[in-house]
Amino acid sequence: MSSVGWEHFHHDADIGVRGYGDTLGEAFEQVALAMMAVIIDPGDVQARCPVNIALRASEPDMLLFDWLNELVFVMAARNMVFGRFDVRVDESSLQLAATAWGEPVQRDRHAPAVEIKGVTLTELAVRRLDDGRWLAQCVVDV
Repeated sequence: MSSVGWEHFHHDADIGVRGYGDTLGEAFEQVALAMMAVIIDPGDVQARCPVNIALRASEPDMLLFDWLNELVFVMAARNMVFGRFDVRVDESSLQLAATAWGEPVQRDRHAPAVEIKGVTLTELAVRRLDDGRWLAQCVVDV
């Protein structure tokens, strides 16, 4: 089994997204892919347009919350979808520097399933697992 990956998890009203990685940045990349997969197939997105994002938070959980909400905002404001992420997180200062790679939405090709309204605090968690990997998860409002 790969140490890096993503999955959806059950939530009664909305959709849970979860990412795993050997580093905090990898877990944030994977949970962002999980969130994109709620909307579209990330593999169908051409990584043509880079969008740089820089954030800082006082807690890892809130850094995840801000990261995913920033992606939701950028998707709506720029009418874009993303299929690749490069995320670096300084664990001591909780500064995030990321590039999201994507393209403008093409409804015929991307066939968006839903619109994510926002990221919630429900089941928000960022932690190291017993096997040393990082877990990043939350529930998104659709």
